[in-house]
Amino acid sequence: MFAYVASLLALWAAAHASPTQSVPTAAVRNGTYIGVHSSTYNQDFFLGMPYAQQPVGNLRFTVPQPLNENWSEERDAKDYSDICVGYGTDSIWYPQSEACLTLNVIRSSSVTKNSKLPVGVWIHGGGFYMGSGADQRYNMSAIVENADKIGKPFIAVTLNYRLSAWGFISSSQVYGSGNTNLGLRDQRLALEWVQENIAAFGGDPSKVTIWGESAGAMSVGYHLTAYGGRDDKLFRAGIMESGGSIAASSSNYTTFQSTYDQLVSKVNCADTVDTLQCLRELPFETLNSVLNGTDGSSEYNFSPVVDGDLVQNWGSIQLNKHEFVKVPILAGSNTDEGTAFGPVGINTTEQWYEYLTDGGFDFQTPPSVAKEILKLYPDDPSQGIPEFLGDKRVPSMGYEWRRTCAFAGDYTMHANRRRQCEAWTETSTPAYCYRFNVHSADTPLIFGATHFEEVSFVFHNIAGLGYHYGKPFAGVPQSYIDLSSMMTSMWASFIHDLDPNSGVVNKSVHWEAYGKDKPVDLFLNANTTSHMEADTWRKEGIDYINSVAEAFWR
Repeated sequence: MFAYVASLLALWAAAHASPTQSVPTAAVRNGTYIGVHSSTYNQDFFLGMPYAQQPVGNLRFTVPQPLNENWSEERDAKDYSDICVGYGTDSIWYPQSEACLTLNVIRSSSVTKNSKLPVGVWIHGGGFYMGSGADQRYNMSAIVENADKIGKPFIAVTLNYRLSAWGFISSSQVYGSGNTNLGLRDQRLALEWVQENIAAFGGDPSKVTIWGESAGAMSVGYHLTAYGGRDDKLFRAGIMESGGSIAASSSNYTTFQSTYDQLVSKVNCADTVDTLQCLRELPFETLNSVLNGTDGSSEYNFSPVVDGDLVQNWGSIQLNKHEFVKVPILAGSNTDEGTAFGPVGINTTEQWYEYLTDGGFDFQTPPSVAKEILKLYPDDPSQGIPEFLGDKRVPSMGYEWRRTCAFAGDYTMHANRRRQCEAWTETSTPAYCYRFNVHSADTPLIFGATHFEEVSFVFHNIAGLGYHYGKPFAGVPQSYIDLSSMMTSMWASFIHDLDPNSGVVNKSVHWEAYGKDKPVDLFLNANTTSHMEADTWRKEGIDYINSVAEAFWR
């Protein structure tokens, strides 16, 4: 499959290339790159450029190292590199390898070295175990093209970072070696590369916005609070779609000790002095067969941890202490996030209580907290999600499904987003917050405006590039296209001016900043007119979740 998809990507690039346009070049600190011109979009692509030494051999499971080479001859940057090894549906369409720490730059062909344009750096999601900067759902051409049309041009960057065990392996041994949170450190080194080199492509390193969705938005949140909120001047703003500085539940380096021990035992590294070095020396195929389960192993799930270094504490604590970089943010979540995260098959209140207290959400909820959740999220389907179902239940998903999904969405996304916006206003830092309320055509109606649905609107991906299981804009009315045009303009305007209103043609909607005395968000809808609303949606339950954040290890 990899070879087939790679050939398709090559054909796509060839089809969009112009034989008459001069070949784009960029002289970065290490040497000169040759990109490829797209006649379809009148854009230049610089693809697959390394921002670090590749994490192979002794650099596997090691903090990423800066590039240590220079070259005098021009090097091609015309094709995506292999993506980082991942385990899920976001990754299966693209060639993978350990040698994956690369980034891509997309710009209008009218840009010159002296343009000094703002820069948007996209950090992909995928639960920290799948995804890539090559994913065509995140194709930057449409949003960059629209940004040019509205007079808010920016240069786009996408990147790969290590995933799953390769990027987030954790244990006391890993902690002792200083090699925690490698995937986040990869991202940070990529941002340093942007600071050093984006001017060669016409970008302004002082005007970088970091931007992501889901695990990518969580990554942005981690960078905002990194090293106790230390400002390393890597970015001037952040965009967080369905994720942020507060993880649903946080781990420390001991959380995955048993998982690490199982892994090293499985590959016969347990009886060695340095188990991490033993893992480094294994053939890729041996280690990958265990991690991907093809040898019959169980899953080895690793994710970011509180390490006292890059991630110094739980997100809720850092936000309460205002230990974050004070830069403007754009942050939001989707109304029915919980349909992507809620448990299936819960049929009674007793089962729901047992699920909460027995660790169903990766932790054991204290009984007193669980009982309060039962009150705040009652056995009343009309108070659940999705709202369009009225008072109907969905027995095939579980008699309590709408109830449990309401809590799951608030717990995983909505409460975190609201606290993020509140914390920003407490320090008089601009925050533009939203609630996205559209169901698109790529998911079953029963899931409503669920997780990830806003992505195609932001990227103005009307053609559905990269969507393998359904096209989000197939058969939708014009209002959906119009909403996408408005959203993609708002995102570009924020990247360009730190104001999402500046380049929007439709002036019927003005996005107000979140206020300490007037907490508001932009309600984004395609079936009714988008408008500002008081940020009081599901207030009682969300406020309670935030008030007991430490009980949820967040």
